Amino acid sequence: MKFAYKFSNLLGAVYRHGNLSFSRDGNSVISPVGNRISVFDLKNNKSETLPVSTNKNITCVGLSPDGNLAILVDEDGAAILVSLVTRAVLYHHYFHKPVNSVSFSPDGRKFVVTKENVALMYNAPGKNREFNAFALDKSYYGPYDETTCIDWTTDSKCFAVGSKDMTTWIFGAERWANLIYYSLGGHKDVIVGCFFEKDSLDLYTVSQDGALCVWESDTELDELRKGPKYSERKKMAEERKRREEEEAEEDEIEELGEDGERRGEVIKGSAGASEDVEGIKNVRYKQKSKHFFNKEGDFNNLTAAAFHKNTHILVTGFASGAFHLHELPDFDLIHSLSISDQRISAISINPTGDWIGFGCSGRGQLLVWEWQSESYVFKQQGHFNNMASLAYSPDGQYLATGGDDGKVKVWNTNSGLCFVTFTEHTSSVTNVTFTTSGFVVVSASLDGTVRAYDLHRYRNFRTLTSPRLAQFSSLAVDVSGELVCAGAQDSFEIFLWSMQTGRLLEVLSGHEGPVSCLCFSPVQSVLASVSWDKTVRLWDMQDSWQTREVLRLTSDGLVVTYRPDGQELAVATLDGEITFWNPQTAAQTGSIIGRHDLQMGRKETEKITAKQSAKGKAFTSLCYSADGESMLASGQSKFVCIYNIKEQILMKKFEISCNLSLDAMEEFLDRRKMTEFGSLALVDEGAGDGDGVELSLPGVRRGDRSSRHFKPEIRVSSLRFSPTGRSWAAASTEGLLIYSLDTSLIFDPYDLDMDITPVSIRCQLKKKEWTSAIVLAFRLNETSLIREVLEAVPHDQVAVVSSSLPDVYVEKLLDFVASSLENSRHLQFYLTWAQNLLTLHGQKLKNRSGAILPTVQQLLKSIQRHHDDLSKLCDWNIYTIRYIKALSKQRGMKRMAADSLSEQEEEEEERGSVLMGSEDEEEDMMSEALIVN
Repeated sequence: MKFAYKFSNLLGAVYRHGNLSFSRDGNSVISPVGNRISVFDLKNNKSETLPVSTNKNITCVGLSPDGNLAILVDEDGAAILVSLVTRAVLYHHYFHKPVNSVSFSPDGRKFVVTKENVALMYNAPGKNREFNAFALDKSYYGPYDETTCIDWTTDSKCFAVGSKDMTTWIFGAERWANLIYYSLGGHKDVIVGCFFEKDSLDLYTVSQDGALCVWESDTELDELRKGPKYSERKKMAEERKRREEEEAEEDEIEELGEDGERRGEVIKGSAGASEDVEGIKNVRYKQKSKHFFNKEGDFNNLTAAAFHKNTHILVTGFASGAFHLHELPDFDLIHSLSISDQRISAISINPTGDWIGFGCSGRGQLLVWEWQSESYVFKQQGHFNNMASLAYSPDGQYLATGGDDGKVKVWNTNSGLCFVTFTEHTSSVTNVTFTTSGFVVVSASLDGTVRAYDLHRYRNFRTLTSPRLAQFSSLAVDVSGELVCAGAQDSFEIFLWSMQTGRLLEVLSGHEGPVSCLCFSPVQSVLASVSWDKTVRLWDMQDSWQTREVLRLTSDGLVVTYRPDGQELAVATLDGEITFWNPQTAAQTGSIIGRHDLQMGRKETEKITAKQSAKGKAFTSLCYSADGESMLASGQSKFVCIYNIKEQILMKKFEISCNLSLDAMEEFLDRRKMTEFGSLALVDEGAGDGDGVELSLPGVRRGDRSSRHFKPEIRVSSLRFSPTGRSWAAASTEGLLIYSLDTSLIFDPYDLDMDITPVSIRCQLKKKEWTSAIVLAFRLNETSLIREVLEAVPHDQVAVVSSSLPDVYVEKLLDFVASSLENSRHLQFYLTWAQNLLTLHGQKLKNRSGAILPTVQQLLKSIQRHHDDLSKLCDWNIYTIRYIKALSKQRGMKRMAADSLSEQEEEEEERGSVLMGSEDEEEDMMSEALIVN
C-alpha cells in the first residue's frame, strides 16, 4: 500500500480561463484552472484544488446561492455537478454545444444555461426530488446571435440575457401576464454585461465598445401578474387573429429538441413587443441615460464587468489591463487602476462588496483587490509558460520552480501559495535546486548565468558566470553547499564555482557532447555527469577535480541521479532504458527497459502514429523515493511510472491528466476530425476571428509566437520526491501536481491475528497495559485507533512505555508521531513521545539511519512549522502582557516623565522574573489562541 498516492493539490497555476466566483461567506474565491477548479481561502491564506476534473478546459462555473453545489462546464458543453462539501461528482450532463454562461437564481430553485442563441432554464438539483438532476423547465428563444451573459432579479422572477447581436433580452422566469419577453437595443457592439438594480426591473447594459445604457422600467416587481401558459396565450392570440393553419403549425411547441432532450415549455421572442392580454398593460422600458467609459479618441475594448446590487458599484475591466469603479446610476468614477499589461478576462465581487476578484488569462494572474483601502488582499501568478524544473527543500516545506518565462518561484507546500518570485533571469530557467541548509535557492538559465537567492532577505546575492557565454542546461550543488556546478549544452564543458567567493574554480572538460544532467553524491564529494556522448563521468572534487570513472552507456544519456544513501546511481538513456550502477566499483547492477511503459499520444498535426514515434520512448526525468527502494520516471507523456528497483518491475502508473484540450493526449486521432482532405487540425483557415490554426515548426515546444491558436503538448518536465516520503511532485504542462499518501481509507494490518480486534485493544487500555495496547493497535494498523490508544497513555508513563516497546514498533510509533504532530493540538504530548523515543532508542535508530531518514525529516518539518507559528504567538503575548501591565499601573493618572522612566527601569529588571513566573499562564493563553485560530 505504499504506492497509494492520490492527487492532493495543484500549484503553479491559479487561473486559466472562465469566470471567477466567491463563496457564500465571501472569504474564498473559486477559480477554474484548466480542467480543474481551485479554492483559495483568503482568510486563512490557503489553496486547495478539488479532486474532480472535466474532459476539457472549464469555460464557466455556476455556484449555488448556498455554496454547496457547483456546475462546471467545459469547452464542448459537457457539464458535471459537484458537491463542494464532499468534493464528489454528483451528476454528468451533456449540453451538446459550447455553453457561454451558467447562473443560479438567487432563491436557488432554478438555474439558466445559455448556449448559442437559446437560454435553457432548469430546475435546480435537489429541489423537486427528481431522479434527473437537470430537469429542463423552459427554453427561451430571442437573440439572433450567441448569448454572452445572464443576470437575475433579486426575487428570481425575471432574468436578462445579453447577446452578440447587440441586444439584451428580458424573460419572465414564471408565467407573467405582463412580461414574457422584452428586447432592448441601444448598443453598437457585443453586450458584455447586463445587471438588474436591487429589488427593481431597472437595468444596466454594458457593451464591448465602452458604452453603458441605463434602462428604466414603468413596472415594479410587485406589479407582475400571473398569466396563462405561453402556449395557451399564443393560441388565444392565434384565434383572435385567425391565422392560417400553416403558420400555426410552424409555431407549435416541439416536444423534443435536436439533441433528444425534452424541451419543456418553449418561449420564442420576436423583435416586437408581446401583445397585451385581458387589459393588463405589458412592461415597458425606456432609456434613461447613456454613458461612455472611453475618452474621445480612445479605443480600449471593455472585456469584463461586474455589478454589486447592494452598494451600486459597477466594476469594468479593459483589454489594456485597467479597471474602473463607478457608482450607478449617476456614473460617478470612484477610482481607476491598471493592474496588468494583459486583458482582464473575468471580474467578480464578493457578497459584502468589499473585495473584487480579477482574472487575467494571458498572464495566469489572480488578484483580489479591496477597493476601499486600495490594497491587494491576494495576488498570485503562475508560470505563464512551461514549468521546466522543480526542487524540494530539505525539510519538504518549500518547493522551488523554474519556468520558461525566466522566473524562479518558491511555494509553501502547506498553503499551496507562492510567497516569493525572483525575476533576475532574462531567459528560460533550466534547473533549480536547494542547498542543504534550505535557505538558499540556486538556478541555472539559458542566459548564461547561475544565480543564488537568499530566502531570508529575498534577494539575489550571488551571480555566477562563465568566461565565455554558455547556455546552462544542468545544475548541481554539493552537500556542503560550497561547490556549484553547471553544464553547458553548447560547449560540452562543466563549470565549477565557489559559492562563498563567487569565483570560477575550474572548467571540467572531457565530454564530447552536450552535458544533459549533473548530480552530486549525497555522502561524498563526487560529481556524476551524463552526456549525449553515451558516457557517465564521475569527478572527484577532492583530488584536483579529476575524472574518477567513466561509465559506458548503450545510448545517449539524458538523466543521472544518486540514491539518497549514495550507494547507487541511476541513468536514463535515449533508448528508453534505466540502468543502475554501483559508483564504488563502476559495475552495472541492474536495468529496467521502460520503452513500452511510457506511452505517448499522437499529436493532431503528426503524420506518423504514436507507436512509431521514437521521441516519446525515453525518460527525461528520474527520481528515487525517500527510502531508495522505488524509482519515479517520466517523459513526454501523460504517465508517471513507479518501478521497484530490486525486482525491476513496474509497480504503478499514474495518469497525471485527462484534459483533452492538451495535445498528444490520445493514442489515436479522432475520426470525427478526419475528412477526405485530411485532418481538420492541419487546415489553416487563414486570418479570421482568431480561431485559425498555425502549424508549429519542428522541434518548437511553445508554439509559434504569431500563431492564432495553439494547443500545448502534455509533458512532465521534472519529478521530485518529498524528503518526508509522503508525497511527490511533478512539473507538467498543467502546473505543479502534488500527489500524497491518503492513509485515511487504507486498511494495511501488520502481523494480524484473529484475537486482535478494537474490543480487545480497548480491554488492554482498561487494564492499563499501555505497551500491549500500543503493539496490538499497530498490528491492526487503524489510524484512529492508534491515536486513541496513544493519547490514553498518561503523561508520566510515556518514558516507561517507550523503553519497553519492541524495536520493530519503535520506528512505526516514531513515524506515527511525526505525521500526527503536524496537525495535532497536543504539541507537548507528542513532543514528549518523540523525545523519549529518540533518546532511549537513538543508537539503534542511528544504525538504520537510511531507512528512518524520511521519518526524521517529517518530524523536523512539523516541529519547524509549529515553532514558526508559536514564536509569533509568544512574541505577541509578551507584548500584550507588557501593555496590560503598563495600563494597570497608570490607573487613569497622568504620570511624570521621571516616574515613567523609573518604572521602565523597574519593569526591565522584573521582566525576567515576571516572564518565568507566568510561564504556565502563557502556555494556557497560547493553547487557547491556537484553538481559536
